Amino acid sequence: MNRMKPTGPVKAVDSLAGLKRVAITGVGAVTPLGNTAAQTWQGLAEGRSGVSALETFDASTFPVRIAGQVKDFDPKSVAPAKQRRHLSRAALFALAAAQEAVADAGEGWGATDPYDRGVAVAGTVGRPELQELVDMSHQLRTSDFRDLYRQAPGDVLLRNQNVGVAAIARAGDCRGPMVSVSTACAGAAHAIGEAYRRIQEGECASMLAGGFDALTTWMDVLGFSLLGAITDRWNDEPERASRPFDSDRSGFVLGEGAVIVALEDWDGAVARGARIHGELVGYGSTLNAYRITDSPPDGGGAISAMRDAVAESGLGTDGIDYIAAHGTSTPGNDASETLAIREVFGEYAEELCVSSPKSMTGHLTSAAAGVNLIAALGAIREGLVPPTINIDRPDPRLGLDYVPNEAVRRPVRAALVNAFAFGGTNACFVVKAARGGGTGEGPGEGLSGGKAA
Repeated sequence: MNRMKPTGPVKAVDSLAGLKRVAITGVGAVTPLGNTAAQTWQGLAEGRSGVSALETFDASTFPVRIAGQVKDFDPKSVAPAKQRRHLSRAALFALAAAQEAVADAGEGWGATDPYDRGVAVAGTVGRPELQELVDMSHQLRTSDFRDLYRQAPGDVLLRNQNVGVAAIARAGDCRGPMVSVSTACAGAAHAIGEAYRRIQEGECASMLAGGFDALTTWMDVLGFSLLGAITDRWNDEPERASRPFDSDRSGFVLGEGAVIVALEDWDGAVARGARIHGELVGYGSTLNAYRITDSPPDGGGAISAMRDAVAESGLGTDGIDYIAAHGTSTPGNDASETLAIREVFGEYAEELCVSSPKSMTGHLTSAAAGVNLIAALGAIREGLVPPTINIDRPDPRLGLDYVPNEAVRRPVRAALVNAFAFGGTNACFVVKAARGGGTGEGPGEGLSGGKAA
C-alpha cells in the first residue's frame, strides 16, 4: 500500500536557511543529439530526433531495431589508449562530458584543495556480454576443469561502474567524497541531488555530478523487448518512435550517452567571476514500493518527490514555469506522471509547460535526468521551452500543455526536473535562473551555442 500523500497546495518553506547556495557553472554532454552540451541543447530546441536504426550490433532479426545512439564520437580524443582499454563505451562518453563540464566551468573551478572536490555520478552496473557467457558455457562443457574460461584482467575493469566514476574524478582532480549511484532511470537526478546536498551542507565546495549509460547492446535490446517495455512499431520510421503523451505511444526507445555538470558553492563561484548557468534550489527523493516496472496509477511517490523539491525551493507551485518531464512514452508512465503533476500543482498545472526530451533522444536511463537538466537550463537561459515531438494525436485523457512538436517562446524563471525509475524510485529537483551572481559572461561555450526561432 502506498504511503499517505499530502494534499493541497505546496507551500514554500524557508528550508534553505543556513545552508550554502549551489551554482551550476559547467555543463558537458554526449548524447544522440550531439557530442557537446551546446549541440544537445540545439537539437532539443529544434525538435530534432536522434533516434535511428541500430548500428551497435546487427539487429536485423530483432523485434526492435532502433535506438537513440551517439554519433561521430571519437574515443581517441578523450583519453590515451592505455586508459581507454579500461573504460566502457558509456564511461568514455562520461569522461568526455566531464572534461567539457570542467572546461566550461572555467579557470579556477572547484576548491583550491582537491580534497574539497567530489563526484556523484550514476551508471549502470556492468555485467558480461551475453556472447561472452555463451562462450564460457561452451568451454566449460567441452573441456575439463583444468582449462577454465579465463578473461583478460582489463575486461573486469570495463564492466566496473566505479572505474568510469574514478575517471571522471581524475578529470576534475576530485579527491573528496565519491558517490557512485545505481538507481536506473532516476540515477542522474539522484546523483545531482546528492552532490547538491553535500555542497549545501559544507561537506565539500564543488562536485562533478550526472550520469552515463549505453544500453544499446543486443542483450539490453532483447531483454527490454521481451519485457514489452520498448516500442516495436516504428522500426521503419525511427524518428517517430518516441512519442510521450501521444495517444499512439507504445513504449520507450532505448538511448545512450552521458551528461555531467560542475557544481560549486555559490559564493566561491561569484568570487572567481564564474558564469553561472543556474542555481539548484530544491531536491526530493522517494520510493513507490509498488511494482518493479509499473508506475502507480495514482501518481505514487512521484507526488511526494515533486512536493518536496518544490517546497524546498521556496518558490511555491506558481513559481515553476516549466517541467522537464520524465515522459518515457509508455502508456502507464505518462498517465501516472500527468496525474502526479495535477495533484501537486492543482489548477496551476494548466499554466505549465511540460515537455519530454526523451521524445528526441530516447531514454538515456542513468543519464536521462541530465538531458532534462540541459532542457531546463536552456529554457531558462533562452526563454525557449523545447518541445515534445511526435504528438500527432494528443491523448485526451492527459490534457496538459506538452509543448507539441515545436518549441515555444516563454520566460522561464524556474524549472522542475522529474526522474522516475524501474524499482519505483523517484527523484526531482528544481533549478532556477541565476540571480545575484555572475550570469551571461564567462569561459566556455556552455549552453549558449543554440537557440531556435
